[in-house]
Parts: sequence; C-alpha cells; structure tokens
Amino acid sequence: MTRLTAPPSPPPSPPLSSPTASTSTSLVPSSSLPLSNAKRSKRSFIEWVPLASHPVFASLRDSHPGLDFNPGSGGGRLVAWDAVVSRLYLWDPSIRGIHSLSVRLQDSQDGSEPWDLVSVEAAVPSEILVPSVQITHEVHQISVNRDGSALLIAGSDKLTVISIFDKTSTNGETVICRTLPVATQILLGQDKGIRVLQASWHPSSRAHFGLLTSDAVFRLFDLSSNLERPEQEFYLQQVPSGRGLSAVSLCPVAFSYGGHYLWDTFSIFFLFSDGSIYILCPVVPFGSLYTQKRIKEIYDDVRSFESEASNTNAIRPSRLALSWLEETFPEMLSEVLDVHGLSLCRACAYAPLDASLVLQGPLCKISHDQGADDLKGRAVSFLCTSAGKDSILITAFNTSLLYVQALADEIHPQWATDAGPRLSLDANHKIKGVAMICESSPQNTDGPGKTPPLIELAVVDLELSDLDQKQQGAVLSLFPDPVVGERFYCVHSGGADAVTLNFLPSSDVDVELTSTKPPSVQPVFKIGNKGLYGFATIADSFGGSHIIGVTHKYECIVIEMERWKETVTLNWGEIGEAGSVDMTSEVMTGVSKDLLAGPKPVVFNSTGSLKTMNPESIEGRSTLHHYMKIFRENYVEYSHKVSIEVKERTRHLISLIEEQNKRVNAVKKLLETVETKEDRIQERIECACSSHDDLERRLNKLRSLPLVHKKPLSKAEKDFRGQLDRFVGVELDALHSAIEALSARMKRYNSSHASSVSPRRTALKSRTHASEAQVSLLKSSLGKLSSINEGNTQKLKLLEQHFASLEM
Repeated sequence: MTRLTAPPSPPPSPPLSSPTASTSTSLVPSSSLPLSNAKRSKRSFIEWVPLASHPVFASLRDSHPGLDFNPGSGGGRLVAWDAVVSRLYLWDPSIRGIHSLSVRLQDSQDGSEPWDLVSVEAAVPSEILVPSVQITHEVHQISVNRDGSALLIAGSDKLTVISIFDKTSTNGETVICRTLPVATQILLGQDKGIRVLQASWHPSSRAHFGLLTSDAVFRLFDLSSNLERPEQEFYLQQVPSGRGLSAVSLCPVAFSYGGHYLWDTFSIFFLFSDGSIYILCPVVPFGSLYTQKRIKEIYDDVRSFESEASNTNAIRPSRLALSWLEETFPEMLSEVLDVHGLSLCRACAYAPLDASLVLQGPLCKISHDQGADDLKGRAVSFLCTSAGKDSILITAFNTSLLYVQALADEIHPQWATDAGPRLSLDANHKIKGVAMICESSPQNTDGPGKTPPLIELAVVDLELSDLDQKQQGAVLSLFPDPVVGERFYCVHSGGADAVTLNFLPSSDVDVELTSTKPPSVQPVFKIGNKGLYGFATIADSFGGSHIIGVTHKYECIVIEMERWKETVTLNWGEIGEAGSVDMTSEVMTGVSKDLLAGPKPVVFNSTGSLKTMNPESIEGRSTLHHYMKIFRENYVEYSHKVSIEVKERTRHLISLIEEQNKRVNAVKKLLETVETKEDRIQERIECACSSHDDLERRLNKLRSLPLVHKKPLSKAEKDFRGQLDRFVGVELDALHSAIEALSARMKRYNSSHASSVSPRRTALKSRTHASEAQVSLLKSSLGKLSSINEGNTQKLKLLEQHFASLEM
C-alpha cells in the first residue's frame, strides 16, 4: 500500500470577471431579443459566447447577491451534462427550475500553437425548464438519463422526474415541462421516515434508475411502467464483521454500477459506513439492451468453466448462471441476429423461483494494513470506474482520505437456494416485479462463485483543514474522467483535485506491486471554503476532456485537462461479425526518454595539456585509453540500445503490418460478398419497381371508375328511400291483395248471375236494371283503381331506377 499526500494547493483563484452581458434579470442580452412576444425563429437569434461568460451566470449572481450556499446539500451535483445533445443543465433555486444551455466544442481560430486549445461555447438565448408541478423540497442532485429525455431531481426525502421533451406550454424561452413525483408511497417527505441516500440512472436503460434508501433497501424503478412501485427490490442484510460494530451502526452509504468486463456489467457495488464494499450480481433492468457479443462472451466463459470443473459444488453455480443467461437473454444464441447483423439483446423479466441473490462481501484485501483501518473514519462517497479490464474502486472518507482499490479477480454471480424471491405477476402471468432478501455470506474462495479480493493501490490524503471539515462536514464527491479511465476527480469544500493512477494490476502485469509508481494528485482549482455548486466533466471530439465548475457565487470555470502523458499506438484489432472492434491486442508505448535524449556528451579537459601531451608516452596512452572507454560507454552502448530498440520496433511494426493485412483481406472478402449479392439486390429492386408500376396502373383504373366521382346519399335522401321501401313492402302488397279479392268476388258474382236467369225476367225488369247499374259502377271503379295501380307501379319503377343509378 502506498500512502501519499496531496501537494500544496495553488493560491486562490482571483474572482472571475463579470460577463459582458446585460446586468438585468433577463437571461439574454436585450439587443438580441425582439420587442414583441410573437413566435419567432430561434435560429436567427442564436449567438455563441464562451460558456464562462454566459448571461445566465450573471443573472444568477444578480438574483442571489447574498445567498448563503451550503455545499453539503449539493456536493457539486447541481449541474448535469448530457453528452447526447451537448446540453448543460443548471438548477436555479430562485425559480425552482432548470437552465438548459446548448454547448459546442470547437478548435480556437488562433493557430499559433501546434496544439490549438478547444473552446467551450454556449448558445444565447438559453431555455428555462419550469416544472409543471412546483418542486418544494430541497434539491441535492440533478442527473439526466442516457438519451437525454428525462431529468431526475433528488432531495433528502423526495424524488421528482422532469420529462424534457413532454412540453405542456411554451412562452418565449421558458418551457413548462411535465413533472411527476416518484415513489411517494415510500418517501413520505418532511423527515417522516425513509431518506434518500443515492439515486442514479442505470447506464443500460433510459427508463430505469436505482434508489438506495436509509432502510437498507435498493430499489430499481421503471418509469415507463410504474412511478410508485419499484420493478425490483433488494433488501440488503449485512452480517457484522465482529470488530465491535453492530448491524445498526453499519448502514449503506452509496452504490455504483459496475464496468463493462464480463459479469461487471450486471454488478452493483455497495459501500457501507465502515468502508466495507459488497457486490450484488446479477442485477439487470427488465427490457434493457446489451450487446450480443458481450452476452455470448459471458456465456462461453461460464460454459468453459463448467466443462473443466469436476466438483459438484462448483458445477451448481455455473448451471444457475447458465440458466439465468438463457432465460434472461433468449435471443443470445439466435441465428437471426447474426443474419441481419443485429448485435443487441433485450433482457427479459426472469428470477429463479427457489434462489435469491447473495450480498457478496465484505471484500477482503490482499495487502491489508490493519493500522490504517482505525484512521479511516466514516465513508461518505463511492465511485467505480473501469480502465481496460481493471475495475477501480475509490472510497472517500470524512477524514479527507481516499482509498484507491482494484478487483484482483473476476466477479461471479452467487445465489442462496434456501429462500426464494417474491414475484409479482400481471394478468398474463408474466413477471412484472421481484423482491428478495439478500444476505451476506462468509467468504467463498473456491469455484465460480468466489468473491473477488481487493488490491489496495494507494491512500490519498487530501489534507483538508479542520476548519473546512467543521464548516462543511468534509463532503467529498467523486467524478470519473470521460476520456482517461485512470483519472478521476474529487470535489471537496476547498475546490477540486484530479487524481491520476500510474499503475493498474491488469494493464501493468510486468510491474511488481511493491515497486509501483504512486498516483499523481493535481489540484485543479481552489475556491475557498464554500465548496462547488456544480461540477461536470465533458469529452470533446478531439480526444480531450474538460471540467466545468460552478462556484457558490455562480461563477463558471472551464478548464481543459491535459491529454494522457504517453503517446500510444492504437491497435484496432480485428472486426467481428457484427462490426465490433476488438481492443484486446497488445499496445506498444512510445520510445523511452533516454533514447530520445541521445548519448551523454563527452566533457574534455578544459586545460591545454592534451595538445602538448605525447601519445606515445605512458601518460598519453593512459589518457587515450580513458577517453576511448568513455566513448565506448557513451556512444557504443547507446548505439547498441538503439539497435535493440529498432529490432523490437521492427518486430512490432511487422506484427502491425500483418494485422493490417488481415484486416485488408477481411475487407476484400466483404467487398467480394457485396459484389456477389449486388446482382441479386438489383433484381429485387427491378422486381419492386415493376410491382410499383403495376400498382400505379391499378390505381389509375380504379380512379376512372364512376363510383369514385359519385357522391354518397344525403340524410334526407336516405330518409325518403326508407319511406319508399316501407311503401313497397307494406302498402303495395296490401293493394295487390285487395285487387285480387275484388277480382275473385267479381268472378263469383258473374257466375252466380248467369245461372240465376228465370222466365219471369220481364216481370222483374226494374230490379234487373238496378243490378246492371251497380255492375257498371263497380266495373268503372275497378278500371279507375287498375289505372291508378299501374301509374303507381310505373312511378315505383322510375324511382328504383333513379336510386340504382345514384348507388352506382
């Protein structure tokens, strides 16, 4: 273990000059705004200014002239950076809203130096995101999810989510965004119970975030499905280590998601108050996406261990891990993904019915200094970063100590089969929620489920004064560097320090642990004892990183960090099936400084005795032998070193050329396959074009049909047609039946009249004339009725023809 002390901090930075913007409460200069409030095009009014001189900071200083800022409430986390859309978010306590600044990074136009500085500029005017529901609780942290669509506002006992793109209304540069509280049934607020220890977005999902609370429960929420009930709950139960500390005094402090190497992807590290570190693996958000290559690499690693293991106790964890991978990622071994070139797998909801996760830990140390444990104090902050295959764990204590450790072995999942989880199912009997008790177990050093030990790399003492610790409570916040994995930043009450690791166990395998170079600590800036209001690290497209700090007086500081101290030759490896790049090949560093400096110059005797000395004499021969020895030591040995270096470089260049040739051959094969498929693709394109032409012709024919130009019947026409239908179906049938009945009666009457003629017809002549008159009247009535019936029938036929033409 290496203990080192931070170098003395630089003198306090002078107060930053006020921006040249207007000192009014407006967020942008008045000359850049139109006089009316009409809707305008923002693009024509955008002006790019240096970020440190943005008018937002001037307006904040004017609106908060005497603000007594408490750095313990924020710890530099009231600023969030969105790398997807290059936006910087700043919390404003006066309006209880967030300033959204559009940022761009570009080369300065100076060109006087070989390495031009990268300027950080922001757009004027900037947007103000106002929550639709007022945020009344104290804000300790703001963070943005992976796609920049939501902001998480965290307090000590409240959580709120702001949907950036869900805008309810817009008034100029002020945007009211949809705001929803989260976990109100768990976090009651007003210091009534459970407190928020840490809330962080999950790096593999846009809708999931993890929440660690004071009741020692880690909850994983899915904002796309439920804002109140967590998707997964893990009750952390730690067994006391037996050093006089009870389980009550040992409580979780912070957590951090794992890196990108094997099972680190599904791991979550937990830090407890005594500095002990625990691991929970595997934990995956339901519906999150992972690369197929990474999942298959983990799957093949577990299968290889299972085939080599001979112990039954070692095979069971491997089978559980294989079962978990197969059920969680059913598309892992699917050939469809390879055919279509897809490289992503979606995690399905799964949990073993008879097993719960084990809280692995506390992680033991290979090089453990027992005397240093008493000087630690209480853990306050935690960070897990990855550099290559190394997982680096940094723990900050309230005694201004930073413990830098690294995992000495791989992480493996562990399950306890004595108790199963509690599952919540939906209407389709699918898992929608999981809750389990995770207990710590004794150290396991055998099999695939062993707990990895820690290698203690260094202890960094920031040497904060007692006054700062009393006033600010020694609040330490840790931030990773987005470009250099070996570098991280520590924000404290006096400013910020950059710590760079010069040794990593997996990268520097040839270096012994006892002869390692300690990390370097560089104070970035010193701002007194008020602490930072906000801190963010950003990466530019030129391979550099920048840090943005906002002081308690709302002064913005932008510093460009130096690039990595050594130039390396990047070897991009081989291209995989899905287009991924393998970076595991060997990387050769630059030429050593001794060779670049050249041979040491030979210093001759300044006296003039060498000119008068006889080379044949004993003294001359001795002097000549002396200078020949010096020449051999300086020049011949240097040339020998150069020759060896050139040979090594030649071998390395040959290997690079061979790998480049392999890549060229692979690209040529890909081009050949593309050329062979080109004819087939051309045929498919021609077939699609012909199908398109046929569809066009059919559409033109359909457009020429008469029905296309006919209008539908109106409501009055439909009612009239209904009346006609009722007339045809009821009244016309009744009329036909009446005519038939009258015709039948007429026939019966005629037949009866012809048969009843008697010889006394002359005597009854008057009666006979009356009957004939009635018959003639009846015949005339029937004739009129028949003519009316025929006219109605003709009218009905005309109406039917008319409606038939309308329907066509």
